[in-house]
Amino acid sequence: MSPRPRRSYDQYCSAARALDAVGDRWTLLIVRELLAGPRRYTDLHADLPGVSTDVLASRLKDMEREGLTTRRRLPPPGAAYVYELTERGAGLLPVLEALGAWGAAELGERRPTDAVRAHWAALPLRRALRRAGAGEGTVEVRLEEGTFHVRAGDAEDGGPVYGDGPAPGEPDARLTLDAGTCAAVCRGELGLRRAVREGRAGVTGEGTAAKALREP
Repeated sequence: MSPRPRRSYDQYCSAARALDAVGDRWTLLIVRELLAGPRRYTDLHADLPGVSTDVLASRLKDMEREGLTTRRRLPPPGAAYVYELTERGAGLLPVLEALGAWGAAELGERRPTDAVRAHWAALPLRRALRRAGAGEGTVEVRLEEGTFHVRAGDAEDGGPVYGDGPAPGEPDARLTLDAGTCAAVCRGELGLRRAVREGRAGVTGEGTAAKALREP
């Protein structure tokens, strides 16, 4: 089967050209997932509730064609295919962060129909960590929905921005938040240092991030 023709706004405008590449539904959310590093198709499908298998497969093919992702086979015993961002795809991090900041006010209260994954808070919490002066370290975050770790710095090397589960080594800080506090931080209503000061968030560790979060 030949690939579907490339759709275009046919406008000589950088914003239009960008939307030619990433404007389809689900594309930027796939990028969000791949900012955690290489992911298998089944993992992507599990963490993108609502996307059909056909649409996900189509978007991944489109993203490969646009030079946003690559697909490679893991060596044995894994022997599975994984998708990962190219340098061009990883360059969408500030776009997603800006989009998340712009949409923060739209979160409101969580609806009964809303799906949730712990790591979906990673990008908003990176923004909050920057505002708190947390530096360049790794912060392990424990939420009711699960645990993930996030890089507090700029992540200019194109490596994973966050990851599921505990930090692979000793993190610069361990941060514990309940659902309400995490939502308030993600909406921009509550700063992390204030949350710690008021006892709404717990922080442990002796790294730069932990010390910054404990500052009055």
